Amino acid sequence: MTSASFHPAAGPARRTVVAAAGAAGLTAVLAACGGSDEDASSDTGTASPGSPSEEAGGGENAGAGAALATTADIPEGGGKVFADQKVVVTQPSAGEFKAFSATCTHQGCAVKSVSDGVINCPCHNSNFSITDGSVQSGPAPKPLPAVQITVSGDSIQLAG
Repeated sequence: MTSASFHPAAGPARRTVVAAAGAAGLTAVLAACGGSDEDASSDTGTASPGSPSEEAGGGENAGAGAALATTADIPEGGGKVFADQKVVVTQPSAGEFKAFSATCTHQGCAVKSVSDGVINCPCHNSNFSITDGSVQSGPAPKPLPAVQITVSGDSIQLAG
């Protein structure tokens, strides 16, 4: 035999190793695009037991008409993501509250945070305006759709 022939004891062929590495990389990329509601940043607005939004009915089963948060929970010039309800509530200026879908229009990942006047999607770095949901940067093709909310006193609720 020549030195270029295959020897079973020599281990897997280079082509097999390269193909396996490529498949593992693709799996990691697809997992990142899928988004997950499990990991949440510190600015997600997820209510902890006993917090005002939890006491107001902002738990997992909050639906139309259920309180999401209090107005004090939403920082002026920022906002909070409510992963369970798939909504992000913002306060672009004092006393003005807006809500948008928390599902990125690029590939359906969940947005995770609000900072520096934008709603952030971690999957591909799309950023949306806290004022109107418009795309500020990234690959997202459309703005985040508006979600109807009502503000009554200091309670913010999904309209329904």
